Amino acid sequence: MTEGVPKRFRALFISDVHLGTRGCQAERLLDFLREHDAETIYLVGDIVDGWALRSSWYWPQAHNDVVQKLLRAARKGSRLIYIPGNHDEFLRGYYGTHFGGIEVVENTIHAGADGRRYLVVHGDIFDLIVTQARWLALLGDKAYDFALTANRLFNGLRRIFGAPYWSLSKWAKLKVKNAVNYIGAFEKALATEANRHKADGVICGHIHTAAMHDDYGLRYINCGDWVESCTAVAEHHDGTFEIITWTHTSADKAPALKLAQKAA
Repeated sequence: MTEGVPKRFRALFISDVHLGTRGCQAERLLDFLREHDAETIYLVGDIVDGWALRSSWYWPQAHNDVVQKLLRAARKGSRLIYIPGNHDEFLRGYYGTHFGGIEVVENTIHAGADGRRYLVVHGDIFDLIVTQARWLALLGDKAYDFALTANRLFNGLRRIFGAPYWSLSKWAKLKVKNAVNYIGAFEKALATEANRHKADGVICGHIHTAAMHDDYGLRYINCGDWVESCTAVAEHHDGTFEIITWTHTSADKAPALKLAQKAA
């Protein structure tokens, strides 16, 4: 990548940024957006956290900078498609409209460079806790915020000793058997929905766990998040997909770690 020139992809998929929360790693996302660009950028839900903003207002400059960066990308010619999730459900009343060049849709089909069709959807409508027990989802959201606070303290100590960022809350989530079973059920439900749309795969978010596999007879891709994982999904111009993990900012000395997860 030429210094100062962003690496350009055919498409980028970003989900679960949660702007408006203290856990949002807006600085890392901003740094990622400075170094990566695409013909089409999909915002796959929970970009702005309306649940958090309703309870207490938190909107530092970095969060505003992310919004401005996305709007600037639209002005420069990138197509931006916003698929609201449960945390930014206030936008679900605006399907079919445009805000600053950003299209708001319920879901969409992404046509890959290789001709494969991918259903793009946030995924919360396939989460029974969100759809059938909203009070439990809100309670879980508060518990998650507590875990993220512990995570920030933990990583503050790691920085003091020169250790890189490591997600304590993500590690704990993947070690709990029920959480692993929940992720598997979620993935299977999304794969079934993609099959119903006669798509070759699904690209989603919601569960904050980046993944890419073909376990259910079609391609399942999850964007991850910008709270713990700092991941995005990129489609190259030959139709291959890659999960990119971006755990630094321009102020950090450590280079970005890119997961070599490419699929044909």
